[in-house]
Amino acid sequence: MPALPLVLTLMAAVPAVPAAPAAPMAEPEFQQLLLEGDLIALEQACRDALDFGLDQRLQQLRDRLLGLHPTPETLELVLANAGALMTCRSPQSAGVVLNRYSPGQGDEWRPWLLLRWQAASAALDHRQAALALRRLVKGDLAALERETLPGGNGLVQLAEHEAASGRPQAAVDVLLSGSSTGVAGARRLARAAELLAETESLDEEASQADQLLEQAIELAATEEAWSLAVELLQLQLRLQLAGGGDGARPRQRLEQLTARLDDHEGYWRRQSGGHAAVGDTSDAPAP
Repeated sequence: MPALPLVLTLMAAVPAVPAAPAAPMAEPEFQQLLLEGDLIALEQACRDALDFGLDQRLQQLRDRLLGLHPTPETLELVLANAGALMTCRSPQSAGVVLNRYSPGQGDEWRPWLLLRWQAASAALDHRQAALALRRLVKGDLAALERETLPGGNGLVQLAEHEAASGRPQAAVDVLLSGSSTGVAGARRLARAAELLAETESLDEEASQADQLLEQAIELAATEEAWSLAVELLQLQLRLQLAGGGDGARPRQRLEQLTARLDDHEGYWRRQSGGHAAVGDTSDAPAP
């Protein structure tokens, strides 16, 4: 018997994805599910209710999930219960469920705190989200900067939570504790400058914000990230104007940089096929 073609063999190895239901579950079946369904079935029912826009059912499922395991005895159970509530778009209830269990300091600590952070973040409880991130690394911000979390870098996300909770200076302090360089470092310093400019309109703060932007622009130029350099110069211009300055220097640098970039782009487009000079950034000026 001839061997199956490779494509057919690979297709046969992929498990079938269950098709989405064409219609919502009948009401009697749904009521039985509420009484007897386990976490997996209830979570799937949440997805179906969301797909069909059944808000009343969604609320019934949230209530059922919230009361399903009032005294969870294992981490796996509390994570599954809270995860189902997140699927049901009830992050506040997920936080309530997580608080029913006290994780140990070993392997249980990290997954519990990560879900606690995600639940607080989704619920826009930024103070609790910031607290969860700090507890995740036991206050070590350098360790948090090494964390890549859903949504981005851990240190940057902590700063955003601090800013959203009305603590811009704390957010600035978090960002300035970082050590990232390159494009990531440029964006980190630029965000710190932007937040610093929001704190007070004192000359000292404005000067510090401007210095941070100068450092960010230098990092962007070192990486030849010219589009980022343009963004940073635009931000510097905006902040200087908002602070009562004339913005003359960033405006001049911005005009020079954009003009040179436009000339450079026009040059390589005139080349055969536009390929010869795509990677050539030697003519692009430092801003």
